[in-house]
Amino acid sequence: MGSRAVVVVCRDPSVALTRFGIESEAAGSIFTRTGRPFFADGATESAFLERVRTGVGRAGLWEELSTDWLILDCELLPWSAKAEELLRRQYASVGAAATNALSEERAAIEATVARGVDVGTLVEETNERVAMVDGFVTAYRRYCWDVNGIEDLKVAPFQILAGEAEVHALRDHLWHLDILGRLCATDPTTFRVTRSLTVDVNDPASVESGTQWWERLTAAGGEGMVIKPLQVLHRGPKGLVQPGIKCRGLEYLRIIYGPEYTAEKNLSRLRSRGLGLKRSLAQREFALGIEALERFVAAEPLYRVHECVFGVLALESEPVDPRL
Repeated sequence: MGSRAVVVVCRDPSVALTRFGIESEAAGSIFTRTGRPFFADGATESAFLERVRTGVGRAGLWEELSTDWLILDCELLPWSAKAEELLRRQYASVGAAATNALSEERAAIEATVARGVDVGTLVEETNERVAMVDGFVTAYRRYCWDVNGIEDLKVAPFQILAGEAEVHALRDHLWHLDILGRLCATDPTTFRVTRSLTVDVNDPASVESGTQWWERLTAAGGEGMVIKPLQVLHRGPKGLVQPGIKCRGLEYLRIIYGPEYTAEKNLSRLRSRGLGLKRSLAQREFALGIEALERFVAAEPLYRVHECVFGVLALESEPVDPRL
């Protein structure tokens, strides 16, 4: 798991300045999903962008896509590269506190049992809670490693959002997988390819194969997958299909919902959540994002692009549980 990022990479600094107003030798920039600079250190950003630019050139994408710039939807790894403080404050502290508390609790219960006192099911319940906390610590540690330089950073590109004269975000996902697979092959030390599987939802055998693929992936420590329709814009019986739905694994979800979310009392509560508002917000944000790209590629005045961006930011401020 990493941090979502938008990578703007240009062929040279003059393109970055004239097309994006980026005045830097980096010839591009890397932003968080909310539009903030991803790197506080400009030298690190420049060095990492040079690796991305080199990969784009080796893959022949400047010529193939007839562009001098690209906007990529990516994930930068590891998670600790951007969220080290969050890890220490929100996850590591929870894991340490829970581990210590349950260790003392289990010792007290074992001492009580040794005195011949019937404690009912407390031993089994405590052992189950210990296993849950151990799973939580293992889950978040899997996505963290020391970052001492750009050699320790990786980028996993998901989509090419746009280039000169064309928005690519609405191309089918197989097109993106092919293009980005070739990009990743140019430098496996910098790029991480996204594994994928195509499933025919009308074929039970294909669906079962996809389910087993997901189970093997998550059992081996993978965080899960994102389910997408082949065509980005697809309308079903109930209207526009959401362009992507995260389907995370059992252990990864401990990071999201807490160590003991798999206890039945917690699962029953989670099953009752209403997701309608979240789905509605996701579809509106998606529509505004595509419109912003269309306006930018068409070289419309910047305020027209900002109209869409501010709309997305307004939707992001809606009071919806971010864990949904």
